[in-house]
Amino acid sequence: MPPIVKVSHLDKYFGRLHVLHDVSLEVQPQEVVCLIGRSGSGKSTLLRCINFLEEPSAGTVEVDGLSVAAEWKGRQRRQLVHDLRLRTGMVFQEFNLFPHMTVIENVIEAPVTVKNMEKDKAIALGEKFLEKVGLMAKRDEYPARLSGGQKQRVAIARALGMEPKVMLFDEPTSALDPELIGEVLEVMKALAREGTTMLVVTHEMGFARDVADRVVIMYEGELIEQGPPSQIFGAPQDPRTKVFLERYRAS
Repeated sequence: MPPIVKVSHLDKYFGRLHVLHDVSLEVQPQEVVCLIGRSGSGKSTLLRCINFLEEPSAGTVEVDGLSVAAEWKGRQRRQLVHDLRLRTGMVFQEFNLFPHMTVIENVIEAPVTVKNMEKDKAIALGEKFLEKVGLMAKRDEYPARLSGGQKQRVAIARALGMEPKVMLFDEPTSALDPELIGEVLEVMKALAREGTTMLVVTHEMGFARDVADRVVIMYEGELIEQGPPSQIFGAPQDPRTKVFLERYRAS
């Protein structure tokens, strides 16, 4: 089976700063891949390059058979990037909900405006995903009346509302108070059980150990080690992985 995500020889510069170094990564359909590593290792940048929120400096990104090379320019490329983004759902550290819209309005905004979906159909779809994240009761509330965990669950429902081929999570619990983290992780675990393809940047090692099919270690813009959680957490091969995990356990 071909990979649903294929990143080939990706480089990213911010000015003279070389943030990603010849990164190649594949994600299989229904696979949960967790990217871990210390802050500044390039994890979030890699995720943002996959859906072109950041422009790669070199290399190719392919999602669900749609391939875009960093070097391409012009109108056709812009359309390819647009189509590729429709195949990815992104959940950020911050929730980025529209404060002037209700929960259901936030969830249906993209399907209606980007995919030209009929509003009635979008509402039915949005309600389905609000039910999935346990927030149908908050359907008509405004974001200001929600907890941080509830806002992030709405953000997940909003991303699911576009019916993407792969979900990208960029440290989705890092902005939450500790007592709210669990409710978001439970939603993500449920998505994993249902076979949702997920690429997750996280510092939640318990989640990575319990839910990931594969854990990928990043260090200074490179992928230095990857494998099943049992191998990465139980018998890491790269000394830099060992140091990172020892520091995490000691913190």
